[in-house]
Amino acid sequence: MKVIECAKGGYEVQDAPFGKVYKWCPENVVVECECGERLTLTSLETTCGCCRADYRLPVQEELDVHQLEDEARHPWRYARDREDTGIPY
Repeated sequence: MKVIECAKGGYEVQDAPFGKVYKWCPENVVVECECGERLTLTSLETTCGCCRADYRLPVQEELDVHQLEDEARHPWRYARDREDTGIPY
């Protein structure tokens, strides 16, 4: 498996007839499988549809590293004790 790209989760904005629609796109990892298929994997979808190879552990490791980088940049999002801060869970 070769990691090609790792994308953060976020909202995709789409125009609708009477406004905008916000669609959640989870964080994902684009990989090239050993069988040659290019896959977009998430924490819920970790198996190649062609050869059935399971990439659960490498995908989880890649996404965890991505979260650690985000946590370093935005520590308030990952605060455990929020009772006294007024920030909702």
